[in-house]
Amino acid sequence: MFKYFPTNYVWNLSVDLAIEMGARIGEIEEMCAPLQDAAKQPDKEGTQAFRDTWATMADKLCGLAEEDIERGRLLSAGEKYKRASSYLITCERLQGHNSPGRLALYKRSLELFHKSVELGKENCQRVEIPYEGKHLSALYVRAEGVDGPAPILIQVNGLDSTKELKYRVGLPDWLAKRGVSSLILDQPGTGEAIRLQDFTARFDAEHWATPVVDWLEQHPEVDSKRIGMEGVSLGGYYCPRAVANEPRIALGVVWGANHDWRDVQKRRLEKEGDFPVPHYWQHVCWVWGAKDIDEFMQIAENVHLDGQVEKIKVPFLVTHGEKDSQIPLKWAQRTYDQLVNSPKRELKIFTQREGGVQHSSFDNSINAGQYIADWVAENLNARTA
Repeated sequence: MFKYFPTNYVWNLSVDLAIEMGARIGEIEEMCAPLQDAAKQPDKEGTQAFRDTWATMADKLCGLAEEDIERGRLLSAGEKYKRASSYLITCERLQGHNSPGRLALYKRSLELFHKSVELGKENCQRVEIPYEGKHLSALYVRAEGVDGPAPILIQVNGLDSTKELKYRVGLPDWLAKRGVSSLILDQPGTGEAIRLQDFTARFDAEHWATPVVDWLEQHPEVDSKRIGMEGVSLGGYYCPRAVANEPRIALGVVWGANHDWRDVQKRRLEKEGDFPVPHYWQHVCWVWGAKDIDEFMQIAENVHLDGQVEKIKVPFLVTHGEKDSQIPLKWAQRTYDQLVNSPKRELKIFTQREGGVQHSSFDNSINAGQYIADWVAENLNARTA
């Protein structure tokens, strides 16, 4: 794990995620060098300082992109908007949900993301899926080199990721080259769903997974018999829960197991394990629609997979980093052990030799992510060469 800030795990996690999204080391140095003292400050003061430097870099890149556009250099502009968006995603993620200006920061990150996709002519399209009288937003990435309907992997967020972050890390591109499409979803409790639609998280993930599969079954470019699902971090709970209760999903993958999130919360109350974001308890209450920690802990009692994983009857891959400091490795083993009715179950622990040993491989995602892409391609009858 790259540790720019010796004493601040949450900030190091954020920097590493930015690198996985394509941050440049020179820009990281320019943004982070002034923050060494701030990294030791309480949440509010420190995260404001982090936001200021990263947003300033995004502003600079946007200015440079505008100069490119004036000269007709649209591809160069798209690259700069790509990093500007990623830097805003990174600093927005650290803010308390009611921090002044956070929503505007989020909306601007979306605007810059879509500018980068358009100018860079990327294989990525924003789509909306009807849900609860509103919609869920997602990014659709087409499989490459496929004649006719293609297999597709639904990809769902963790507690604090967004579809744009997951897209930039690279799994959709690696899958597209293997002939598998992607639908990267902001499910309830994440991304646009909570920020713009007020959809809070729910333990019964099949409630939103079913209308997503309904939508995909009507999509002319999708092979409805080859729909899989992957979940990262807390998605390591959502994905197995959805696959267990939505029989049309043909396979499942967790990138970081999360078998018993209720237990993780109890340990965190006892100061065990690392937090993924500052303002953690405020954040989880917002995500789950709880008025206080007591109510949140009651909700969390439902967020476990005992009695669910046994229902899975399709191929399933469980992955975990051997040095995960957020979610104990034992929960990956528990998920695997309970996959007794899966016709093809696999437990893959990423070691120092391969990289990706930290939580959901945020420290080095490419080897782990391509392992997942190969497994998905093999089990959806796509290609690996």
